[in-house]
Amino acid sequence: LENAGSTVITAANTSDLLRVRRYREVRELRWNEQARVGPATVQAFEVNHWGARMRSDTFRSYNGYLIESGRYRVIFGGDTAYTDSFRQLRTSRSVDLAIMPVGAYDPWIRAHCNPEQAWAMANHAGAEFVLPVHHGTFELSREPRGEPLERLLAAAGSAPERVCVRHIGQEFHLAA
Repeated sequence: LENAGSTVITAANTSDLLRVRRYREVRELRWNEQARVGPATVQAFEVNHWGARMRSDTFRSYNGYLIESGRYRVIFGGDTAYTDSFRQLRTSRSVDLAIMPVGAYDPWIRAHCNPEQAWAMANHAGAEFVLPVHHGTFELSREPRGEPLERLLAAAGSAPERVCVRHIGQEFHLAA
């Protein structure tokens, strides 16, 4: 990830957490601000979390991102509990992919959505596909390791093909 040619987009008051000198540019975005990075536009939007990494730094922000490039629109939901803000991302242009957190909800439901809520928020935004993240990598909460994906697929009901389950290192390609 560290590359002298990279531009990094991050939430307000968080750039000091990065090794800024290792990147070409680091831009902080507040909610509803956007930045152009090459051919892509990145817009920050409000999610339901908190920015603190320690007890003393509650001034830090947190974001979700809508990334638009050419005909594609991708949502990165970030770390979030359930919020209605995803409804505001639905426009006349569909969202191709929503990258949504689906784990660490038990007992952290005030900061992390459960799989059913992730599915609902992706649908509120009008996403065609959902790529689940924030699960199965390390033990952060009490839900069983496989439960987030099982619950997400159950929430998808008759549309399991819209859930793009990938393992670390695997890719998902949007149709050209």
